[in-house]
Amino acid sequence: MKTGLSNEKLLEIYNEMVFIRKFEEKCAVAYQQGLIIGFCHLYTGQEAVLCGIKANMQDGDNTITSYRCHTQAVLFSKNPYGVMCELFGRKDGLSKGKGGSMHIFAPEGNFWGGHGIVGAQVPLGTGIAFAEKYKETNNICISFMGDGAVNQGQTYESWNMASLWGLPILYVIENNKYAMGTAVERHSCNGEELYKRGEPMGIKGECVDGMDFFAVYEKSKELIEKVRKEQKPYILQVNTYRYRGHSMSDPATYRTKEEVNSWKQRDAVKSFGEKLKQMNILTDEEIEKIDEEKTDEVDEIFKKAKSCDFTPIEELETDILL
Repeated sequence: MKTGLSNEKLLEIYNEMVFIRKFEEKCAVAYQQGLIIGFCHLYTGQEAVLCGIKANMQDGDNTITSYRCHTQAVLFSKNPYGVMCELFGRKDGLSKGKGGSMHIFAPEGNFWGGHGIVGAQVPLGTGIAFAEKYKETNNICISFMGDGAVNQGQTYESWNMASLWGLPILYVIENNKYAMGTAVERHSCNGEELYKRGEPMGIKGECVDGMDFFAVYEKSKELIEKVRKEQKPYILQVNTYRYRGHSMSDPATYRTKEEVNSWKQRDAVKSFGEKLKQMNILTDEEIEKIDEEKTDEVDEIFKKAKSCDFTPIEELETDILL
């Protein structure tokens, strides 16, 4: 399979995918133990989307997303310990423990959040793209959103301005089939063709299988190159699936075990590993070893974050703009 990626790069990406899977699974355990307070939205199942797109980004590019943000914070900050501390409300957190699960930022990696309001990242990402165009850089912004956010009015206002002003932004619709507990076919009249919603504003869109790393990689490569070269917006819909409920407090009784299991048969991490085996990049033994190594790495981060001091109360008075 020709991708333009070296075997070393593919192996690096596989390690990333396994790591963020293990990280999110550990977050589920931490939530159940009461170490994470409030809402906690996990990315488990959607790893191919983020990793496939990230592989096409260049230094200086920006990302922004919704509150399902742990994995982006981990990969772009390169500081999973800081992310775990943030989730636990500890002083070494990326936002000093004050943002929590839904509001994590990593400016050093051009990751601009983690936003708790549905669709809020769309106009913010559009503004970031405007800034890059204004400064005449060659950087772009990638704004991730869920299928539910596509029905937000601010999304269409943003798309209109992005098209009108020719802004370098890729809007990624992570269609995981449910907006909270409402199935996409119940909340959108054209749920399988959300990528066409930008057509009235002159924004072209594409759709791809979000459970297939190589499919996401190839299509996002094409669109990112167009955004950068043409200096105008595009939309990419990736059809994916979250294995857990909308958040950890959601029992997800609105879907059947059979449905969840059918998606797990196409697991993004496992299928990527299988393809790397076919390409003679990995063996079963190496896959097992990576699984064990990443489990151990996350366990160590968990223990270290758990022993970190809580954010002092006086910290609440800092970082406030008056």
